[in-house]
Amino acid sequence: MAYEIITDSSSNLSKSMIKEIGVRILPLSFFIGNEEYKGYREDEEFDYASFYEKLRSKENVKTSLVNTDMFIDEFEKVLEDGKDVLAILMSSGISGTYQAAKIAADTVRERFPDRQVIVIDSLSASIGHGLLVYYAAKLREAGRTVEEAADWVYKNRLKMVHQFTVDDLFFLKRGGRLSGGVAIIGTILQVKPVMHVDNEGRLIVQDKVNGRKKSLNAMFEIFKKNVKDPQNQVIAICHGDCLKDAEYLADKIRTETEVKDIIINFCDPVIGAHSGPGTLALFYMGEAR
Repeated sequence: MAYEIITDSSSNLSKSMIKEIGVRILPLSFFIGNEEYKGYREDEEFDYASFYEKLRSKENVKTSLVNTDMFIDEFEKVLEDGKDVLAILMSSGISGTYQAAKIAADTVRERFPDRQVIVIDSLSASIGHGLLVYYAAKLREAGRTVEEAADWVYKNRLKMVHQFTVDDLFFLKRGGRLSGGVAIIGTILQVKPVMHVDNEGRLIVQDKVNGRKKSLNAMFEIFKKNVKDPQNQVIAICHGDCLKDAEYLADKIRTETEVKDIIINFCDPVIGAHSGPGTLALFYMGEAR
């Protein structure tokens, strides 16, 4: 049975990848002042540089999840077209988007009891979440059923390793990830956290180092120890308007490790609003998180 793969814009997939693998994107929203913006628009290029400049000036940006009604509308379009649904969504540990999709799935199943509506909590964030979507789409392309693709995601989601660091602790403090006192002391001492996403899909501090370059090198050393079969997988890096740092990390990986491919993309505005400019994140498959 044919099926569509649906995800949300926090998956950070580039427009070229979205077109290549043929997935449907539902946008999260963000607000600057009273003006609402969509985290993804198919017909419009987003000005990331201007957005991150607003964050650097500490302009207040609020974010909003994909609500239940949006999921119902999207699910019904697919089901009415005679296809099943596989929705792979941002971690429930950092967003209510997955819960909204579950409610929507229960609602549409009443109208379409003979159809498959599978909703998966990726327990992942940013391109880590996006890579799970990418691999599921490749399985569909290879002729795997919706059940087989979903089973692969369930079995492998906790092997999707996330590593990231931030340049300005203000944004983690504002989002409640760090206390005010810790953020102030860390800023004064130039302490940079190296963080990851745990098995519950929550952001956790993994290490603390002094200085930006040391944090990038620490991420690379963790990568070397944890990556599995790098020559056969896509490595992903997303950045909060710090392309040179992203390229530095990518060059270290290419120089010292044989990898199939490395993709570099901006952190989308909804993720970026919570992590801030200077965020650098690395995603790959490992034995475990």
